[in-house]
Amino acid sequence: MEPIDLAFALVGLGALLAGILPRILEHRPLSMPIAFLGLGMLVFLLPTGLPSPDPLAHPSVTTHLTEIGVIVALMGAGLKIDRRIGWRRWSSTWRLLAIGMPVCIACVALLGWWWAGLVPAAALLLAAALAPTDPVLAADVQVGEPTDVEDGEDEVRFALTSEAGLNDGLAFPFVYAAMAIATTGAASAFGPVDWLARWITVDVAYKTGVGIGGGLLIGWLLGKLFFRAPSHLRLARHAEGFVAIAATFLAYGLIEVIGGYGFLAVFFAARAIRAAERTHEFHGVLHDFAEQIERLLTVLLLLFLGGAVVDGLLAPLTWPAALVGLALIVVIRPLVGWLSLRGAPGRPAEHWVIAFFGIRGVGSFYYLAYATAHSDIPQLDLLWATVGLVVIVSVVLHGVAATPVMRLLDRTGERIPEDADRESTLDPAGTATTSG
Repeated sequence: MEPIDLAFALVGLGALLAGILPRILEHRPLSMPIAFLGLGMLVFLLPTGLPSPDPLAHPSVTTHLTEIGVIVALMGAGLKIDRRIGWRRWSSTWRLLAIGMPVCIACVALLGWWWAGLVPAAALLLAAALAPTDPVLAADVQVGEPTDVEDGEDEVRFALTSEAGLNDGLAFPFVYAAMAIATTGAASAFGPVDWLARWITVDVAYKTGVGIGGGLLIGWLLGKLFFRAPSHLRLARHAEGFVAIAATFLAYGLIEVIGGYGFLAVFFAARAIRAAERTHEFHGVLHDFAEQIERLLTVLLLLFLGGAVVDGLLAPLTWPAALVGLALIVVIRPLVGWLSLRGAPGRPAEHWVIAFFGIRGVGSFYYLAYATAHSDIPQLDLLWATVGLVVIVSVVLHGVAATPVMRLLDRTGERIPEDADRESTLDPAGTATTSG
């Protein structure tokens, strides 16, 4: 038996189960990621002859697989959010990004250095890799498919979806900072002032600005093509979902070519496409296709993760590093997230749910794989083991809790008072109205 033949069969089985399991597991305290993580461990435990899925041995392959998984998920997240971007409308999101995320990074970096014995560059890389919540594995706590009702999203699902859509790109400057610190420590020709100035001006300001601005421009142009072009070229008339992948790769590739953050570009391109014609059914077609591709990629990545676990991914783990990772999931993220949401729309119960479901996943592996392939960060085996543990615990803990917690929240009807989160606008007749 050739391993490639078994690989084909495994991928086919995974794709089939990806279509069946969501219906079987619906309304049960079990998630599809848990099932495929377990399947991956089982398959790679057997004497199948499949190659080792060790991410340290294949950093480039790992980088690109996780990269594709994240950008497809970001396109889907940007398309399915109904709420228009606004300072008050997205208040929960801004708080989680501006307060919660930097504080979590600082806490994990400090604990990684002081408690787990990581050198500063490795501690910061661990914190940066674990900073983003995951748009790939968090489907059970995110908003559903696009609708034409802007006020139809509850605050919990909206906050978790929008946060995951944005913090994948916003974590990149901290990854670059860790890589720069490692380089500075190894090469005395570069002083701390030099890399810090470059980090602020290029890695933070330029790359972020290009990612956001470029993504909005590309999305605006694609929106014109989809909804405003002459009828024979208007893609929305043909309902071809694969165009979502074209938009994803185009936005990501173009912005990366000119040095911006492609993750931000994809999300903002999706938001601009959605704004071009908010109620058109074509958004549902695009979202559904992106979601199907995302689900297939999720299956593949989770099978590999399960295989990496049984292949020894967690072997270098130490108790102090494990406790740092667990502290992020059960103490740091819930507490910091809850504190950052003080004064935000919603009730305390909603704030606690948002703070608890800081799901870690594919994005963390991407950042770690990127740093592995592009720098000489020390203690990489311990970093991979720690991130692997955090993702596994997050997949199991959050996967088991998602269904009962969200069902309880829906049943109690703890939604934001609609009038508390609306901003005054004008309708075409000039009459003052509100929108969520």
